[in-house]
Amino acid sequence: QVQLVESGGGLAQDGGSLNISCTASGFSLGSYSVGWFRTAPGKGRRQIGCIRANGRTNYYERVVKDRFTLSRVNDPNIVGLHMTDLRSEDPAVYYCATAQLRCTENQGEYDYWGPGTQVTVSA
Repeated sequence: QVQLVESGGGLAQDGGSLNISCTASGFSLGSYSVGWFRTAPGKGRRQIGCIRANGRTNYYERVVKDRFTLSRVNDPNIVGLHMTDLRSEDPAVYYCATAQLRCTENQGEYDYWGPGTQVTVSA
């Protein structure tokens, strides 16, 4: 069964850090581009960035650049999102999704999606 699951969200203090993992089962993330997205309360889903199969990254949301890092780990089934300096505008449900060909800002080109994980930031 093909499945994508995010894990590692939760509560962080203002200025703190969190790591989220995107884990695939039933297929390998190694040959896919993986996009990261978030949906904040009352807002539409926005793309944070994307990491290609070769490890190159694109960051689409300017407010997270230099604070969030996308990475691939040794396990070909896992991609990571490392978040630092968390702020009051960062609470959201965070999602990962796969694109077969390339990183894109067109959310319709992402086929497999995880259910999302909640990130909360306390003052």
